[in-house]
Amino acid sequence: MKFYGLQQDPSPHYTGKLNADHPWGLPGVEPCPTCRTGGGLIGLDHPCVDLSGLPPQELKKLSDPWPVPREEFARLRELVRPLAPPDAVLEPGATFGPLAGSGSGHFGQLFMQYPWALHARREALARLQEAGIRGLQGCPINVRFRVKRPPELLEVQLQHHGQLHPDCKPAAPKPPCPTCGNDFLKLPEHPILAIESLPGALDVFRLAEWALLIIATERFVETVQRLQLDGVIFQEMEVR
Repeated sequence: MKFYGLQQDPSPHYTGKLNADHPWGLPGVEPCPTCRTGGGLIGLDHPCVDLSGLPPQELKKLSDPWPVPREEFARLRELVRPLAPPDAVLEPGATFGPLAGSGSGHFGQLFMQYPWALHARREALARLQEAGIRGLQGCPINVRFRVKRPPELLEVQLQHHGQLHPDCKPAAPKPPCPTCGNDFLKLPEHPILAIESLPGALDVFRLAEWALLIIATERFVETVQRLQLDGVIFQEMEVR
């Protein structure tokens, strides 16, 4: 089985742009007193997770990304955990709820404004699901378009699975921070996927160890090409 990374098609006629944000998120954390790292991550989007039932005072805190003490972050994370999928990576910067804002331009059948966010027109998602593609959960977005026939875009919520192979990591990694556990690892220039960690029941997923990477199986790629769905391109990834 081959695996591929997804990227937005750079062709100039794909001019689509979303000026939109998720309504809620886990805040960043204040700098660690030992290693001084803090803030939040990107790519941990959970658009189908509805937090609207939480108390208003908690929603206010979950609408402000400003860093908070680690104890407060841990409390907010446990507040969100029962509402999130079991595989969700609930780290600082994780977002929840449907995108809200405005949009413009021309979108393909599939769309990736950022490498970590996959969108699909409703009809394209339905065709992929009818073809048996596994791992696609579409979430409506609250985005306004100033055209008579706006595209009906869905944001795809992806499960988190898989790890990078040790061969693409530093041979002598820096020890994790004893206070916050930060491992200081960065995405390798040539990432390699660990085959034994990849899910066998999904055709598209978000890499758990590095959420910025959206991974698809050969089956997904062949189906997209057969259905002539445009907007994204694929790059084969090394697997060991």
